[in-house]
Amino acid sequence: MTSTKQLKVAIIGCGGIAVGKHLPSLSKLPQVEITAFCDIDEQRARDAADKFGSKDAKVYTDYRELLLDQSIDVVHICTPNNEHADAAVAALEAGKHVMCEKPMAKTSEQAKQMLDAAKRTGKKLSIAYQNRFRSDSLYLKQLIDNGELGDIYFGKALALRRRAVPTWGVFLNKELQGGGPLIDIGTHALDLTLWLMNNYKPKSVMGSAFYKLSNRKNAANAFGPWDPEKFNVEDSAFGFITMENGATIILESSWALNVAEFGEARTILAGTEAGADMQDGLRINGEKFSRLYETKIDLNAGGVAFFSGGVESDADREARLWIEAILEDKEPLVKPEQAFVVTQILEAIYKSAETGKAVYFD
Repeated sequence: MTSTKQLKVAIIGCGGIAVGKHLPSLSKLPQVEITAFCDIDEQRARDAADKFGSKDAKVYTDYRELLLDQSIDVVHICTPNNEHADAAVAALEAGKHVMCEKPMAKTSEQAKQMLDAAKRTGKKLSIAYQNRFRSDSLYLKQLIDNGELGDIYFGKALALRRRAVPTWGVFLNKELQGGGPLIDIGTHALDLTLWLMNNYKPKSVMGSAFYKLSNRKNAANAFGPWDPEKFNVEDSAFGFITMENGATIILESSWALNVAEFGEARTILAGTEAGADMQDGLRINGEKFSRLYETKIDLNAGGVAFFSGGVESDADREARLWIEAILEDKEPLVKPEQAFVVTQILEAIYKSAETGKAVYFD
């Protein structure tokens, strides 16, 4: 039975991801009251509070002041990547449960600080990898856990855009974000693939990053032309990841790349018993009775069997299960230890791209 306790939730960072995803989903939950909003732009925080906040919601420009409010139970962090660790550690130390936007942090050192703080304080920490909460992802995970694919030894993590460079906010700023499409959308595809494979033990990484298209003026782009002077992150990046058990993962990410086929947060998996892909819906392929088969899974005929609410959006499901994990004292679906490995691998791809050498894990 779901708890009737009310959780007081605060938002740090009231930009697009907070207003477009976190706040709408949290505001639908009867167990949640959104009582505090923080942003360096006070008006932005005030606008979010007016739309999603409780009657007595407070507005802050410094998250440290917000964290002094002992009534706050949960904090959602939606800041640029370089601020994730400081805000998360401070919130955990202040006795709050923390949901942090992806990636976990700009560097693996910062991510480790967050992980250590969660263990030290006993508070829950989760990272917003919402693609795990898609109906196709959850169904495929169930198939895999039931052994339908066998031993999965090859995966492709795909996050490819042909021309969709985000031109707002700080996405193009390497200092604030740590990188471009690899850390922004490649992180989703990698997290999804590792989770489905249930493999978090990397052995080595080779990576490459390209800055081939970022210097173009008036380039075709879904979000309007980018400013070459401000575009100092990669426009595409790729990784070849070998796991301790010999499994191999190829990661492909881009904001701008001359490819005719593209798509985000998709995975292709090959196991000893069957394979799966998300190229055109969810497909399973394999061999039965000496014949090859391919099956497309119809996910519109009903909800995922083990989750209620088939019409839930991915974001709504993510928020609900996160809040339920707190109220029922369960592990969140996205564990911080898993997100830490994602950050380690992303960092290794960047390092390999810079040095031209493989990065080995201890």
